[in-house]
Amino acid sequence: RGALEEAGALEYTTIVASPASDPAGFKYLAPYTGSAIGQHWMYEGKHVLIIFDDLSKQADAYRAVSLLLRRPPGREAYPGDVFYLHS
Repeated sequence: RGALEEAGALEYTTIVASPASDPAGFKYLAPYTGSAIGQHWMYEGKHVLIIFDDLSKQADAYRAVSLLLRRPPGREAYPGDVFYLHS
């Protein structure tokens, strides 16, 4: 955030972050939330750049949520459709 402030970029920057301390549901939804916000700005005619830092954390969160929902686990306890989430 410091570099963005120094460059004056926070005026036109949206940051969606979900740190490790957030619940699994937040970590699962964060990439979708960022994409939805980016789509909104795109439809408003703005330039959009989306950067995903670590999608493996979202996969871990999806696994936790799916196990709580009693969905059948697949390879390494991940649900079978986890590999389609990031494609």
